[in-house]
Amino acid sequence: MCTHTPKCPVAESSDREAAYVVAAHPEKGWSLLCNGLVLFEDTGELLPDGRVIAPHRPVAALA
Repeated sequence: MCTHTPKCPVAESSDREAAYVVAAHPEKGWSLLCNGLVLFEDTGELLPDGRVIAPHRPVAALA
């Protein structure tokens, strides 16, 4: 799906969120990346094969 040079990371790689955004819908809270990943504003992800990656926001340090 990616036509960029250099190629964007594939959806199965650990750096998959570094791919280019091809469709952004911030009003709905999601973006489609060129590797087929749907990235949600809560940091959850939907992989092209339907698998779900749970939100992974950093945990704030306790004072």
